Amino acid sequence: MDTRGAPPSGEAIRPGAAPGSPLMMIDAAGEVVVWSEAATRLLGHSPAQAVGGPVTELLEGAPPWSADRQEWHGRLALRHREGHRLTCRVRVHRLAGGDHAPLWLLTAEPSAGEAPFPGGESLSDWLLTSSPVALAVYDTDLRFVRQNPAMEHIVGIRGEHRVGRGLSAAVTGPGSAEWEARMRRALETGRADEGYVLQGRTRADPDHDHFFAMSASPLRDREGRIVGLCATSRDVTEQHRGRERLALLNEASTRIGSTLDVMRTGQELAELVVPRLADFVSVNLLESLLRGEEPPPGPVTGAVLRRVANQSVREGAPEAVSEVGEVAFYSARSPHARALATSRSELHRVMDHELRSWATQEDPERFAKAMQYGFHSWLVVPVIARGTTLGVVDFVRSATAEAFDTEDLSLAEELVARAAVCLDNARRYTHERASALALQRSLLPRRLPEQSAAEVASRYLPAAARSGIGGDWFDVIPLSGARVALVVGDVVGHGLQASATMGRLRTALRTLAEVDLTPEELLTQLDDLVARRDDAPELEADEATAGDFGATCLYAVYDPVSGRCSLARAGHPAPAVVPPDGPATFLDLPAGPPLGLGGLPFEALEAELPEGSLLAIYTDGLVESRSRGMDAGLDTLRHALTLPAEGLDTLCDQVVDTMLPDRIGDDAALLLARLRRLDADRVVAWEVPADPAAVAEVRADAVRWLTERDLAETAVVSELVVSELVTNAIRYGTAPIRLRLILDRALICEVSDASSTVPHARRARVLDEGGRGLLLVAQLTQRWGTRHTPTGKVIWCEQPLPAP
Repeated sequence: MDTRGAPPSGEAIRPGAAPGSPLMMIDAAGEVVVWSEAATRLLGHSPAQAVGGPVTELLEGAPPWSADRQEWHGRLALRHREGHRLTCRVRVHRLAGGDHAPLWLLTAEPSAGEAPFPGGESLSDWLLTSSPVALAVYDTDLRFVRQNPAMEHIVGIRGEHRVGRGLSAAVTGPGSAEWEARMRRALETGRADEGYVLQGRTRADPDHDHFFAMSASPLRDREGRIVGLCATSRDVTEQHRGRERLALLNEASTRIGSTLDVMRTGQELAELVVPRLADFVSVNLLESLLRGEEPPPGPVTGAVLRRVANQSVREGAPEAVSEVGEVAFYSARSPHARALATSRSELHRVMDHELRSWATQEDPERFAKAMQYGFHSWLVVPVIARGTTLGVVDFVRSATAEAFDTEDLSLAEELVARAAVCLDNARRYTHERASALALQRSLLPRRLPEQSAAEVASRYLPAAARSGIGGDWFDVIPLSGARVALVVGDVVGHGLQASATMGRLRTALRTLAEVDLTPEELLTQLDDLVARRDDAPELEADEATAGDFGATCLYAVYDPVSGRCSLARAGHPAPAVVPPDGPATFLDLPAGPPLGLGGLPFEALEAELPEGSLLAIYTDGLVESRSRGMDAGLDTLRHALTLPAEGLDTLCDQVVDTMLPDRIGDDAALLLARLRRLDADRVVAWEVPADPAAVAEVRADAVRWLTERDLAETAVVSELVVSELVTNAIRYGTAPIRLRLILDRALICEVSDASSTVPHARRARVLDEGGRGLLLVAQLTQRWGTRHTPTGKVIWCEQPLPAP
């Protein structure tokens, strides 16, 4: 260990620190803020080396004084710059500091055998002549007596000019009266007042507000009588404004952009800065931003902007020239046009010659408002995000006397920059939402097809703006034999990808429905299609599919002739049924796995439903939410479906209003179907023997049945169609053979047999005796097709009816 230059062990104070000499001042954080020449002679550190460093580097151990004591004295072990240890007697005085934080003054105290401490005269002289802490002394009437140079620097008045005068001679502003009352209370109670931050102006800087950390301590004589008051002051303007700016920026990160709504984001910015930065704020954005369109990159020429927010310290923002939602026009010479064109902010005094010239000549209404409400300082800040100019924000001061400065401009630019990112995010979301909604609405049926099997009504409710457009869909598909397919599906997820996936699934399902598959077979084919698409090697890695999103579906087929309904579902909520004379119930339909898992079976349920029954199919967004579980939602739906209503559309609205009184977090689809039955006299069937001779008889029966219903003209074509279809069934099919005619919106002719072989239309050669039957049927009817049944197949065609 190097001990060169070290004093003998146990040596007391090193020469150079006279008793009563101030050594250093320490703040509440333990950092040295003042370092005297006596401390340099004692410990060897220069002021540049010591100030700003922790006091623990100068002490052997932790400071022995505590924050709850006004004074401490005793022996203190110190560390010299050269590394050796020395001990001296010190006295520690607690002084008031800013923001409730005390300062500590260390002075040298005489060692044992030396002359006693000389009554604090050295300390008093130092405080009144050399202390960096501003100090002033008042008598018991709060008349000024004396101040030190530091206080004179703050107030800008020499001491002899303040003698006998009150506080108002030195400080004016909103906080001076309250501070004077606190000083008087300190005299009356005898207790010090610390930590008050005074806002005001002094002659040293009469044009700007400053913030001062104040303290007031009663002065007592030897008998303890209060004879005056000592007030200290420290200019903490920079620290105060720095904290205010930091607090404002921190608050901006949480308050601005709470939604993905452009208008609301602009209003949040305005509400944040009034009155903390400005007395009036207006936010003006390009029209394209509000529509969600992509603004042109770079600066913008011209200034036609829509006002999205006004905020003022005055109720109702009467100084606004344009109301929220109105278009504001700015000429080429206006600060707004320049800010948009140059992408640079501007700071103005309203009485500037250039600004006055523009306002009086080209915008007299705005100038009149400025004069009426005393505008005196103005910031114009462009809204720029990701290199794109989105609009401009006005910051105005009128009630606040202090004008904007460059620091205020920097703060405004930082706040607007943060808001600009939120506004651009909202714009991008608005664009994607509008695109997804347009895509989804284009994929959903614009109007439900006319058919006789059921009266239908539907509702689709997109999710609230924050959640985005989802992938719910519904469809009503007329099938052969007067039947109808009812479909509701849900692609889990939101945005364009969910809408596109919904479109693919809906198209695939309609294609499979045209093949007349049973519900469980259709879902199996759809599930296989989705699973194969997920496994396709050519699929881009970032392209989501239905399997990635997760998709559910319910498919129901209702036959108005038999009154039977066949249903199957893939992970979808069970449908509800309300009989004409009974309560609402949910069908016990096997759930089945969601689409895309592959390899798992689907089960169908077939039930006979009374005429007039209400079938309700829906997505989970209608019944389930964050505030309501699935079971509670189903109970509410069961009740809502039984509410009295004049019609199915009215009932649809009532159900939606009951289930979703507020905006929803997920999209929802609802399809209601009031089931009908075809009258018995509109359907007829004949069993046909497998004998070619039976064709003539059944043909005659069909013509007779049509003639009885005033369809003699239609019977001419129907006779030929029946003849061709029955002949084909006898020649190529398997018994039993059956002919059925259904009189619906079209005349439906169905011939069934037990064979599963599907016929195909072909082009017959000139000398062929057959092969023209189905081609002839296709030419004479609207459409024809084949569907499989559990016992064989059905060949059907639809013939238009004459106009009534």
